[in-house]
Amino acid sequence: MGRSRTRDLPDLSVLLLPQTELMLAVEHAVLRNRSTGWVAASLAEQIAAKLAGVITLDLVSTGQRLLEQDISEVLEVSRAPVREALRILERDRLVEFQSRRGAIVMAPTSSELQDTFAVRGALYAMLLRQEVESQPVRLKEVFEEHLPRILVSSRESPDAYAGSTFMLNCAMAEMARNRTLGELLLSLSTQTMRYVRLGLVSNPEQLPELEKSWESLYKAVGNGDIDRVIEIAEGRVAKIQDLAVEALKRVEASASD
Repeated sequence: MGRSRTRDLPDLSVLLLPQTELMLAVEHAVLRNRSTGWVAASLAEQIAAKLAGVITLDLVSTGQRLLEQDISEVLEVSRAPVREALRILERDRLVEFQSRRGAIVMAPTSSELQDTFAVRGALYAMLLRQEVESQPVRLKEVFEEHLPRILVSSRESPDAYAGSTFMLNCAMAEMARNRTLGELLLSLSTQTMRYVRLGLVSNPEQLPELEKSWESLYKAVGNGDIDRVIEIAEGRVAKIQDLAVEALKRVEASASD
């Protein structure tokens, strides 16, 4: 690529890197549970999914510009689907469009991130209540499908754990009979995933405790104990929020030095 790199222009060759479990999880959410995966997804959706993956892994930094021409050159596609892909990322608040600068990777403040988590937590509790009441058997099956991977990944790395838990949260959102609720949760989970990962990477000693909370949640779901399910779920979201917000505050502090 002929354009020289500057601090506000990322090295987009990261789009060609092998996909990690976490990148695949984020791509899955952006594609919104396409039943046949990439075959059914448009080119713009595929590009958006790739970009979301590298943003979540912090391979493209907040505040950096995503130029249509640069992306199209790296991926060897025309600019039209790239333009549409950036609008998809705007939908999930991963990028924003600024006058004279184009698409910029979103950089929420710690206060804004707290607000997002507050909404996510309220919707998550609502979702679990509805699913325990209306689809308890299916919800238990979803846990049984994903929990073994979570237990293994918590001993591998924060990234692996973040990816496996994200996939379970996506699966729960996708089974929602209230589609609006499910879509909102998928979007909010995607928005916060970058900072969830940062919080876990900064505090890997928290993984065993978080692992146990998933086991407790599974047990409560199996017992049909709605109050206990909500209590555990709210505690989990609060814990993850604290880790993510503290990680973002450290980033903000280092940027101001």
